[in-house]
Amino acid sequence: MSDQVIGRAQEIGRLRALLDRTPGEGGSLVLRGDAGVGKSTLLGWAGAEARLRGLRTVTVTGVQAEFDLPYAGLDRLVSTIPSTGSADGARDVVRAALDGDLTPVRVAFALLTVLAEAAESRPLVVLADDAQWLDDASWDALTFVARRLTGDPVLVLVTMRTGAETTRRLGGAGLPELVVEPLAAAEAATLLDRRAPALRPGLRDRILGQAAGNPLGLVELAALGDHPGRLPDDLPLPARLERSFALSVAALPEATQLLLQVAAFNEHSDVDETVAAAAGLAATTLDDLTPAVSAGLIQLDDGTLRFRHPLVRSALRQSAPAGRRRDLHAALASAIPDLPGNERRVWHLAAATTRPDEELAAKLAEAAGRARRRGTPAAAISGLERAAQLTPDPDRQAHRMMWAIMTAYEMGDHETLRRLMATLSGRVLSRSVQARLSWFREAMLGSGWSGADRLASFVEAVERVRTDGDAELALTELASNAMRFYWSNADRSTRMAMIDAVERFELAADDPYRIAVLALAAPLERGPEVIAALERRSRQLDGTTEELDLLATAASGLGSWRRSLILSRAASDSLRAEGRLGQLARTLVTEATVAAQLGDVRLAEQAAIEAAALTEETGQPRWALTASIARAHAAALRGDSALAQSLADAAEGALLPAGVHPLLSLVQIVRGVDALALGRPGAAFEHLARVFDPDDVPYHPAIRLWAVSHLADAALGCGREDDLRAIVDGLPDVDLPALRVGRAYVRALLEPADLEGVIDADWPFERARLQHAYGSWLRRRRRVGESRVHLRAATAALSALGVRPWAERARAELRAAGESSPTREDARDKLTPQELQIAMLAADGLTNRDIGERLFLSPRTISSHLYHIFPKLGVSSRTELVRTLIGHH
Repeated sequence: MSDQVIGRAQEIGRLRALLDRTPGEGGSLVLRGDAGVGKSTLLGWAGAEARLRGLRTVTVTGVQAEFDLPYAGLDRLVSTIPSTGSADGARDVVRAALDGDLTPVRVAFALLTVLAEAAESRPLVVLADDAQWLDDASWDALTFVARRLTGDPVLVLVTMRTGAETTRRLGGAGLPELVVEPLAAAEAATLLDRRAPALRPGLRDRILGQAAGNPLGLVELAALGDHPGRLPDDLPLPARLERSFALSVAALPEATQLLLQVAAFNEHSDVDETVAAAAGLAATTLDDLTPAVSAGLIQLDDGTLRFRHPLVRSALRQSAPAGRRRDLHAALASAIPDLPGNERRVWHLAAATTRPDEELAAKLAEAAGRARRRGTPAAAISGLERAAQLTPDPDRQAHRMMWAIMTAYEMGDHETLRRLMATLSGRVLSRSVQARLSWFREAMLGSGWSGADRLASFVEAVERVRTDGDAELALTELASNAMRFYWSNADRSTRMAMIDAVERFELAADDPYRIAVLALAAPLERGPEVIAALERRSRQLDGTTEELDLLATAASGLGSWRRSLILSRAASDSLRAEGRLGQLARTLVTEATVAAQLGDVRLAEQAAIEAAALTEETGQPRWALTASIARAHAAALRGDSALAQSLADAAEGALLPAGVHPLLSLVQIVRGVDALALGRPGAAFEHLARVFDPDDVPYHPAIRLWAVSHLADAALGCGREDDLRAIVDGLPDVDLPALRVGRAYVRALLEPADLEGVIDADWPFERARLQHAYGSWLRRRRRVGESRVHLRAATAALSALGVRPWAERARAELRAAGESSPTREDARDKLTPQELQIAMLAADGLTNRDIGERLFLSPRTISSHLYHIFPKLGVSSRTELVRTLIGHH
């Protein structure tokens, strides 16, 4: 192999370093570069070196024809893993995924588990060649695994050809990269001389010039140079290589060429299927492939056909005229059994069709819908887009494109989203489609912020969707955009239009979609009537995952924190089990927000940090911003003013220029809480009062209700009780949880009395702060014995919540009342938020595998975390872990 690695000392050094580390820890590396630059050679060197070291290797190669076939690459990868119980289980998971029974993350986690378990007996190296041609579902699974291998002896090495697809994929993959450059001139000359020592000087120079340091170009052009007149002209190197392969194919018998063309368009490697399809176009047999094998263009092995190099397939596909391509697709469709749910046949029929065909378009749209439901949005988008092209009716065509746009948004593929929107924008559209497209452009791509200006036109457009017969899409769009109404401070007529729109569906009173729209579009007007239904649903928890998530968001918008937390945790549990990371990230933002409102610092930090990681992984920057605000709130509660201020400044810097002013209300609450933590009540009042002022930028009619108790603390601390009374008296007379508790809190502060029944246990932060305030009031009136009871309870509760500044003030007041209360470090505060999350799950009795499945980490990684957690807590067993944490659970 010495001539194949000429000039690659740096690259081999990087690979050798990774292999050196693999027995102890995992890792990944993407080798990217032009076609033929030597990526596969380096990957081959790494595989051979790994085997020399006693490491196990498994291999998968991307196949261009399988690009739109979900999990085709993963299916081939798991087939190379040695047969064990876990490997067989992984194969079952892939089969279930192909049947549409599992979500992508569940499949990816199965792959993570089987690779980690396979590596327990022997470190493992996964070699993925030409990954730019892996289907999206397999690519997502592979990168999901590669990001989570720090605790497992598994190394993932990937090669990718430079191009738009590679740039798109690596942009969100979060994997380390190494660019493989062309060989230097001297090294290229050395390689050429070793491979073709007898070349004429002029020809040698021409080859060196045209190859431009590309190793495969040197080898292939040198071979062609033996035949006068066959050296390609000055073309870009990949095109020259493809042409050289095309010339090799052109020298074969016509029957062989036909078989190779069919194989190039067949996403399966089944040679019998390829021969059967070709036989529908001309008389061919399996023996007609022999010349291609002899020419080194393909390999036949156990009924499968593999191309020698991906560029051979590419050359065949590129050289086929449009009419020939349609014939090939039609032949493949005829060779594939016409069975229910056989999507491959539908895809080939769609590719073979040139005229509008509603029956075929409907079948393709149904196949795309199945792909969407099983969590393979790339295949769904491709299918919906092609279905739209085949749809004769313009309105139905636009409708299918809108589904494709929504799917692209859900998967976070903004490049595809922009392309689809541009395609649809170039057509003659009805007014309703134009309005919805314009709305989606703003809401999905962040193209400005129109506030409440365009909400009415959106409602009208969705109403048209309902009257046109697609009630499911209309209701989905209404519920999905209810949060947009919540953050727009729309006028009453616009809010009522949204309410009227959802009421036209005649849904049951406790329907989650109805509850969500009423609570978020008009929280003050219609929120009180859905509170009872929300509380009932939070006790039953009997809805679908989507319904639980809608209800959690609705409860949050109405300030029903405990109900929202119950619902959001139930929804997140389901989303974890289903492996739906994008939606899980959004649900965790809700969980972090309400946990901070409840004063539960540790839960807020855990949820916000996990949400931030998942929003980045799933490409949801707007939700990442909201997660950062929740983390800022938690930091302020903990007393980490520097972090709170930094995150608040960053959020304001993003929101203010964009004109997203209502969201600034959350930033002002963070600033107010931070000032209270620092003992600056005057500054806190100024920050918080802005949320209540309709003429100020951060005003929000519903969010202001969240801040009443903090405003009261600030007012009493700086002597602004009269201002407090004026603000509270000006609040609407509605029965919403946050306002009800806020009013009770203000009364208790202004007119201290027995706290029994004033605020219940569902509001632990407000309850503990009132106990502190009342205990202090009693002490100042020399009722010291009574004061200690309340101060002792306040100190314990505030310490348990993790709100250190408030706990320290309560402790100081208790000491002033004559009772010592030394500060004791909470065991939970010795751990990072992720470590605490893992420790609490372990204390609940979950196994490492159970915890790994919940957090999308391998069991070995969980074991590594526990290895570091135990000494931090001074425990040596799970039994001791339970005893240490159980009092805080």
